[in-house]
Amino acid sequence: MKTQTLKTKKVANKIERITGCEAVVRSLIAEGVDILYGYPGGAIMPVYDELFKFQDQIHHVLTRHEQGAAHAAQGYARISGKVGVAIATSGPGATNLITGIADAQIDSTPLVCITGQVASHLLGSDAFQETDIVGISTPVTKWNCQVTKSEDIPAAIAKAFYIARSGRPGPVLVDITKDAQFGELDFNYEKCKGVRSYNPIPKTSQEAVNAAAELINAAKKPMIVWGQGVILGQAEAELKTVIEKAGIPSAWTILGASALPSTHPLNIGMVGMHGNYAPNKLTNECDVLIAIGMRFDDRVTGDLSTYAKQAKVVHFDIDPAEIDKNVKTDVAVLGNSKESLAMLAEALNENSHEAWLKEFKDLYTIEYDAVINGDLNPTKEGLTMGEVIKQINIQSKGNAAIVSDVGQHQMIACRYADFNVSKSNITSGGLGTMGFALPAAIGAKMAAPEREVVAIIGDGGFQMNIQELGTIFQQKVPVKIVILNNEFLGMVRQWQQLFFDKRYASTEMTNPDFVTIAKGYHIEGKRVSNRKDMEAAVKEMIESKESYFLEVCVEKEDNVFPMIPSGASVSDVRLS
Repeated sequence: MKTQTLKTKKVANKIERITGCEAVVRSLIAEGVDILYGYPGGAIMPVYDELFKFQDQIHHVLTRHEQGAAHAAQGYARISGKVGVAIATSGPGATNLITGIADAQIDSTPLVCITGQVASHLLGSDAFQETDIVGISTPVTKWNCQVTKSEDIPAAIAKAFYIARSGRPGPVLVDITKDAQFGELDFNYEKCKGVRSYNPIPKTSQEAVNAAAELINAAKKPMIVWGQGVILGQAEAELKTVIEKAGIPSAWTILGASALPSTHPLNIGMVGMHGNYAPNKLTNECDVLIAIGMRFDDRVTGDLSTYAKQAKVVHFDIDPAEIDKNVKTDVAVLGNSKESLAMLAEALNENSHEAWLKEFKDLYTIEYDAVINGDLNPTKEGLTMGEVIKQINIQSKGNAAIVSDVGQHQMIACRYADFNVSKSNITSGGLGTMGFALPAAIGAKMAAPEREVVAIIGDGGFQMNIQELGTIFQQKVPVKIVILNNEFLGMVRQWQQLFFDKRYASTEMTNPDFVTIAKGYHIEGKRVSNRKDMEAAVKEMIESKESYFLEVCVEKEDNVFPMIPSGASVSDVRLS
């Protein structure tokens, strides 16, 4: 006589017989997942059937494209510090996740992506919607696997979450065949606590910390550049202690923005291609360069053969692979930034570097007169992107989480937004993904409903994932959307102007009526082209309790300065 399979709710300390698809959902719940983003299809349909049954415990958000699901999960992860989850079917559903996965990999965002797959007996047969997603995703995931047996599902998901969130975070992918979803298993979920040969957090050496402190204590012109590793390590307080105790001028990469308030007197601004004049220029004059949780990206260093050659380099990082990868290090301190910076603070002497700090202030004055004042307080007729960001600062009191897309508006937002709270700058850094901001803002707002979330997007990037307006409408996500419309692919056009004799090849945009499109999704919207209307429009947007769409028509051919030409030295930063 056939034994009847019992499928019941979880019973404490008891092993139950359930299906693989239910095990997927129960495993996610066991990991504390309350929201996930995705798009259904044939190969993942059994899991969706279980999500329907468990909708009182886990909320599925139907995005309008799988790329949107991945970016929304990124936004959720970046503002919450939790693991973001995206789910898709096999074939095109899975491949549509790849851009978001690659973005998460280079920006160290913890993501778990679950994809359905054709039945195991069809693998390798070119079955309908079969794609080798494990092979495709291998270069852009921290770890991935394919599950063909239902009894392997809980362990695979537990391992996925452990790897995604531990050490230097990153995306993982679990591909589950359809027969594994339908099969049965004895379910008993255990969280993963370690993986053989995987050491996510290297032990911090006291000797290395002491060596770093010795260099810093003896320095006459020390300079800190911190990155997202400070935020991922929850080390904002420790960073502040180090900076203030040693009196060190400190700059940030775009992903490190907001770890220290913008108004802090030792915050000297952003480094990189469109960073501030002073920290770029003086990188090649400091005697000790302290890099914290950053990877010496080419957009930060410019020409490596001339980068900080005069300086002793101290590098704090959790990932040994980053040490000496781009810049030769004199002292490397491995470990979690929260622990290593606390140890450093103990070993540092009280100090101040007023004369050195004055050099930064003097160069800031030069940049203010040449660039900043014109961006924020323009006298010309057309609106600038900078004055829009300034007005958002005023109306939000500098407490908004800014989710920016990629392009000129991104650099302007990073340069001029007030970041008073950590995890306030959410953008695509390493991959530079146009279309990131709209879905990422959805995830950010759903993860932190108490925060004001403002998406800053260009007219080009907006149209790459414009369909996610439908997700905002259906889910009633009160995110604020600002389109800075210059009718160009602005960053590419700037390069064409400066380096290609103004040959604007395929960069001018003929745009639709964006406000009408937003209203088609029942999102209130307004279009502003005159300075006299801008303040009231931004105020109305910020005060709205619902989603709001604001299109601001800005100068068509404004450029973002300062700028380090590609491949040039950071000392060659241009103000015009």
